[in-house]
Amino acid sequence: MIKWIATFIGYSFFRFPGAILGFIVGGLMDQFFKPTTTWSSGQAQNKNSGLFQLNLLALAATVIKADGEVKAQELQFVRNFFITNYGSDRATSIFEKFNEEVKKEKQSIPDLTQIFTSQSTYETRLQILHFLFGVANADGSISQTELDKVEQIAAALGIRPNDRESIKAMFIKATGNAYKILEIEPTATDAEVKKAYRTMAKKYHPDKLLSRDPALIKGAQEKFQKVQEAYENIQKERNM
Repeated sequence: MIKWIATFIGYSFFRFPGAILGFIVGGLMDQFFKPTTTWSSGQAQNKNSGLFQLNLLALAATVIKADGEVKAQELQFVRNFFITNYGSDRATSIFEKFNEEVKKEKQSIPDLTQIFTSQSTYETRLQILHFLFGVANADGSISQTELDKVEQIAAALGIRPNDRESIKAMFIKATGNAYKILEIEPTATDAEVKKAYRTMAKKYHPDKLLSRDPALIKGAQEKFQKVQEAYENIQKERNM
């Protein structure tokens, strides 16, 4: 019953896409009371696990609504993310109930990110940022308003500027992206390139997460692959 209330509220703001968004982001109160493996990266699996997922969806909704246009591709990206990483039954259960805070017109980014900054590792927060860039890029491009919103969330998550630029470069094509991903300048020496690669490969290696969460592991693997590709591109460019 509650999920239909969320759907109606979403429809009243954004018509059909809003209805879908209301259904997607409204369904996590049951998780608040049901322990599960989540974004806590190996911390105690308790009622906070549901709050992690609840706030994660609320952050995704904030990004989706940033440009005032709720796009079906972005909504589907979020749903597919949960289905792929947690299975269809799990994803369905995640979207079944409604949280009064999520339906509010305005969400406080500091409030939504507080549980991540206080109870998750830095590596986990990097995965969250990677996920949110994926949400923004689900329709094939990232608008400036979406980018501003993601960067605002990144700041609230305590993500360092160089790491923000590195992950952003994985989604937004631009000259020198390979160097941005490795967090170095194009003027770096070959030795510095090799050192940067080793540093970034270590930072984004899935083993750094100390977690069995499939969503976290997949995100780390994707970033690890991007680091390898960036290094290979620079090697070809320089004939290293």
